[in-house]
Amino acid sequence: MHGTHGAGPFGRGLAWITALYLVLPILIVLPVALTDQRFLSLPHEGLSLQHFRTVLTSEEWLGSIWQSFTIALASTVLSVVAGTLCAIGCWRISRQATELVRLLMLLPLIIPSIVYAIGLYRYFGPLDLLDRFVGVVIAHGVTGIPYVVITVSTALAAFDPRLEQAARGMGASLMQTLRWVILPRIMPGIVSGAIFAFIHSWDELVMVLFIASRDVFTLPRRIWDGINENLDPAMAAVAVLLIVFTLLLLLVDMALRRRAQ
Repeated sequence: MHGTHGAGPFGRGLAWITALYLVLPILIVLPVALTDQRFLSLPHEGLSLQHFRTVLTSEEWLGSIWQSFTIALASTVLSVVAGTLCAIGCWRISRQATELVRLLMLLPLIIPSIVYAIGLYRYFGPLDLLDRFVGVVIAHGVTGIPYVVITVSTALAAFDPRLEQAARGMGASLMQTLRWVILPRIMPGIVSGAIFAFIHSWDELVMVLFIASRDVFTLPRRIWDGINENLDPAMAAVAVLLIVFTLLLLLVDMALRRRAQ
């Protein structure tokens, strides 16, 4: 019983080491982004914001940022609609077959990204979806569905089915019950799934390398090409902006969860 009151020095030490290991790359990329040199390195004589100015004034970087944002937004809408309907359908039917449906929806998380990307490449070719905005949106939207299914299913697990029964007993139609009773109660789960689906699309690289080339040039793709071609510190500046944006989205998700509780 004594061990349940605390993790002990070893447990706390291991937790701090793990946390530092996870945070260390972020702690390194920040000073590199502020370097006064023209290549990836730590600052020599002082801190500089020149590489952030380069990113924010470059048509190439801004174009990739805009493409990544619009693709992530469109794919998130697709993920939220499909994932929410799937989760609600499985919840209402509540049969053994629905567990198989949930498992199928989670396949994009189970299958390695490289395998999925190869399949998309072979499948999108005859459909003329390679290097197309719509093709990338579909790919990111489908692989973002599992995040929405998980969060919405979790929210539905805490939903009192008697509320739906009461609404139907008072004459509400199925669509009215869905709109006015079910969706408001599970909205935190939907928003949480949308945030994770957006982050997934915003950061995704492997599939873009296979199904996009010239017309679709997302931000992760431009960073990847920059690493292969040169060592411009602007990439570190972009990495910092990505980290800050992702952290802001996660803070929004945490705030929504606390409000829901």
